[in-house]
Amino acid sequence: MQFENIGCVPLAFPKVPMASSSSSQLIIIYFSACIFFAFAKIATSNCYKSIFGFGDSLTDAGNLVHLYPPGRKPHMYFPPYGKTYFNRPTGRCSDGRLLIDLIAQYYGLPLPPPSREAKDGGNMQSGINFAVVGSRAMDAKFYEKRGIYDTVTNVSMWDQLDWFKQMLPYLCHNPSGCSKFLESSLFLLGEFGGNDYTHALLSGKNINEILPIIPSVVHTIASGAHELVELGAKTIMVPSVLPLGCASSYLTYYQSWNEEDYDELGCLIWPNHFASHHNQLLQRELHRLREIHPHVNIIYADYYNAAMQLYRAPSKYGFLKGGLVTCCGGGGPYNFNPFAPCGDYPATSCEDPNQYINWDGYHLTEAAYRWMTKSLLEGPFTNPPINSVCPFDINEAQVSQI
Repeated sequence: MQFENIGCVPLAFPKVPMASSSSSQLIIIYFSACIFFAFAKIATSNCYKSIFGFGDSLTDAGNLVHLYPPGRKPHMYFPPYGKTYFNRPTGRCSDGRLLIDLIAQYYGLPLPPPSREAKDGGNMQSGINFAVVGSRAMDAKFYEKRGIYDTVTNVSMWDQLDWFKQMLPYLCHNPSGCSKFLESSLFLLGEFGGNDYTHALLSGKNINEILPIIPSVVHTIASGAHELVELGAKTIMVPSVLPLGCASSYLTYYQSWNEEDYDELGCLIWPNHFASHHNQLLQRELHRLREIHPHVNIIYADYYNAAMQLYRAPSKYGFLKGGLVTCCGGGGPYNFNPFAPCGDYPATSCEDPNQYINWDGYHLTEAAYRWMTKSLLEGPFTNPPINSVCPFDINEAQVSQI
């Protein structure tokens, strides 16, 4: 089996006697993940012919640089970003692939190219990624009325949906062909919400000012899903917000001397509470949307709990204990320094990102995303379960090839 084609890069195992149970456990966990993705390549499904992504830095595969002034590049376009899988920075905010990349490969699809790099032709037919780092669900006017300004991106979910609609004529040339094309596509709408709240907090707003906007953000995300349904989409995956209180950026910005502000894992309680509130409201909105569109697969993707399982038991998944420290950063108790972000001097990177959950303070490592993908597509973290919407049809001949 050729692991190099499925992202199973060699790990730097510690030099311990072969009888070491911790070393053996790590090896077993690692090759279990490799077998999962080898199996995914063999057990490709006929459910989806293409995948389209929208969202923020959890999904962007390289669009942000095209929105920057000429001659300038954001810090995620410099090493060590991309070191694990691509061996170069691609604009992804991780050391390797993102969730949308892993989901695409799981279903036997190529990585969807950034929309700003997509060309007329074959690389558009299997999917496109419209996500942009820093994007929010709400548009700039909504926040400017509240004294919140974004000087970097200023891209909303609606902007990305407009880009998709502008590109539709190039994807399908007549209404009947377009209908079939969209019905056989998987749409990943998000993650949205994280930047809506993070930008507001970093603009000086407090939690009491942010709580009232959560229903508006959630309703807007659901409206975006409704828009895709109206265009002809039949399967839409809508992710939750991650556990923000476990991100090393939040842990650094809002470090507290009060032990009661932290849970038993060391995560900040209040950011996780408002993230959970967002996720609960989102699930209600998606349930309402399913009642309006009973013949459409509207799937809630629980990024929050798929990530929390890693924080609760890091060693079980091959990560270092106390998984709140960032792999790539500029120092401090969580190795996060907003004045020395990953990719800029003097930030440094850990030797083996596969042992870390957090990558750069806001985003996770490819290793974390691999486990999350497995939990989402095969485990309990989608509602309804996506493997019931798109089951694999595996015969004994395929299994014997693994």
